[in-house]
Parts: sequence; structure tokens; C-alpha cells
Amino acid sequence: MILWPVNQVLPHSGDAILIDEILSFDDESLTARARIKPSGLFNQPDGSLPAWVGLEIMAQAVAAWAGCQARRDRTPVKLGFLVGTRRYECSVPAFAPGLELTIGLRCSFKDESGIGSFECEMRDAHKIVASARLNAYSPSNVNDFTQEAPPCT
Repeated sequence: MILWPVNQVLPHSGDAILIDEILSFDDESLTARARIKPSGLFNQPDGSLPAWVGLEIMAQAVAAWAGCQARRDRTPVKLGFLVGTRRYECSVPAFAPGLELTIGLRCSFKDESGIGSFECEMRDAHKIVASARLNAYSPSNVNDFTQEAPPCT
């Protein structure tokens, strides 16, 4: 199994990338690692990341899974959209700087239209610190969703 650098499977760049390494992936799952850096786009003054950023870390794991599938299949890495979440639970008020998290996901549903549902969790060295079901959409033609329509006259 080839494990690509994160910046080759995510449609993100620079400080927007919150995952450090892909540990494994297959047709239905991915495991990744993220170390909380003390400074970045979402950090609080004390260097921690607010608990809600856990959703973005999990969403990036989903994007990394899709990117790994694309790279494996020799197709372009595509942009996707987080549509929603259910049952986001986080047992910490913030993620402390230096904390190393293991992110795991399993695809529970994916169809030909590009809609998918993923069971995700994040663990520190001792326990699950966050979990959620994420729903995502990756359209076949992303330009249909990113181009502004001309104004009505």
C-alpha cells in the first residue's frame, strides 16, 4: 500500500492542513495522525484548538480518504463538501498544544452521486476524545458548485 504525503491527497494547503500523516487506508477506512500545533489558523491565545475544530480534523480525514482513493485509482483529487454531522461528541473543551491524536474513519455509505456518510473518531493515547458521523458530498463537476451565477437583469 502506498501512503502519500497529506498535501498530495488533500485539496488544502499550508496552515489549513490539520492532519500530519496518513497511517493506513483501504476501500472503507482510513487512520491518520494529527499533532496539535501551538499556532495556526484556528488556535486560541493559549495555543489550544477549540473543541469544534475536531469536526474539521475529521472532515480532513474524510477528504484524505477520498484523496487516497483517487491517487490509488490514478484520478484527480477532487474537492468535496462537508454537508453535515450527527452526534458530534467531544469530551474535552479544547485540544491542548502538543496533543497527538489518532483519527479513524469508516465509510458507512457512498453512492454514485458522490454522497457519503462516515463514522469518525479521534483518540488521544488513552481514550476516544471526539466522535461523529459526517455526511459529505463530492460532485462530479465541482465547478457547478463553485462558480457564481450571473446576476439576474
